[in-house]
Amino acid sequence: MNEIKCPKCNEVFKVDESGFAEILKQVRDEAFDKAIKEREALLKEEKESAIKLAEAKTQNLLQAEIAELKSKVEAANAERELAITKALQDIEKERDTLKSELSKKDDYLKISEAKIKSEMQDIITQRNIEIAELKTKTNASDTEKQLAVSEAVRKIEIEREALASELKTKETEKQLLESNLREQHLTELKIKDDLIAYYKDMKAKLSTKMVGETLEQHCEIQFNQIRATAFPAAYFEKDNDSKSGSKGDYIFRDNDQDGNEILSIMFEMKNEGDETATKKKNEDFYKELDKDRNEKGCEYAILVSLLESDSELFNSGIVDVSYKYPKM
Repeated sequence: MNEIKCPKCNEVFKVDESGFAEILKQVRDEAFDKAIKEREALLKEEKESAIKLAEAKTQNLLQAEIAELKSKVEAANAERELAITKALQDIEKERDTLKSELSKKDDYLKISEAKIKSEMQDIITQRNIEIAELKTKTNASDTEKQLAVSEAVRKIEIEREALASELKTKETEKQLLESNLREQHLTELKIKDDLIAYYKDMKAKLSTKMVGETLEQHCEIQFNQIRATAFPAAYFEKDNDSKSGSKGDYIFRDNDQDGNEILSIMFEMKNEGDETATKKKNEDFYKELDKDRNEKGCEYAILVSLLESDSELFNSGIVDVSYKYPKM
C-alpha cells in the first residue's frame, strides 16, 4: 500500500499499487500536456517572428531593386532626352539658316528684277529718242529719204518690240525661278519643321510613356493592345526556361483555326540601360539570339533594340532595329 497526503487538508490516504499508478499517470499526463502546449506556443511565436523578419528582408530587397531599376530607367531617359534636345537644336539651326538664305535670295531677285527693268527701260527710251529724231529728219527730207527713214524706223520699232518681248520673257523666267526657289525652300523648311515636331513628340513621350517602364514591358503592352483583334490565337509570353544556361525575353507563337502553328518568333529586347557600361552593338547579340531560337524551336529571331543611338537608323527615327534568322 502507498500513502498519499492531501496538500490542502493534510489528510493521509492509503492507496493500493494500481490506484497509485493511475494517480501518478494522471499527474504525468497533465504535466506533459502543459509542456506540449507551452512548447507549441513558443514555436508559434518563433515562427511568426521568423516570418516577419523574412517579410521585412524581402521588402527591403524589393525596394532596393525597384529603386535601382528606376535609377537606370531615369538615367537612360535623361541620356535620350539630351540626344533629342541636341538633334532638335541642330535642326532648328538648319531651319533658321534656310529661312535666312531664302530671305537673301528674295532680296537678290528683287534687286535683279529692278536692274533688268531699269536697263530695258533705258534701251527702250533710247530707241524712242532715236525714232523721234528720225521722224523729225523725215519731215525735213525728200521722199527717198523719208522711205529710208521709215525703213529705219520700222527696224527700230521691231527691235523695240523684240526688246519688250525679251523683257516680258525674262520677267516670266524670273517669276518662275522665284516660285521654284520659294517652293523648294518651303519644302525643305516643312521637312525640318516636321522633323522638329517628331523629336518634340518623341521627347514628350519619353518623359511620360517610358518613365518607370522597361522596353520589355512597353513591347508587351503594345502587343496586348492589339492581341484581341489582330492575334486572337497567338501566344506572346516571357521565356522563363533557362535550362540550357540562357534564354530569350519573349516567345511569340501563332496558330491557325485547327491549332496548327503557323509562325514562331524568339524576341530579345535591348535598351540603352541594359548595356550602358559596355556600349555593345546590336550585332553582339545575334549569335546568342539564334542559339536561343534553335533551342526553343522558333522559326525566326527578332532583336528589338534601343542601342546604337548614334547610328543613322536611330537618328532617322527607326528606333527598333530588327534582325531575323530564318529557321534552317
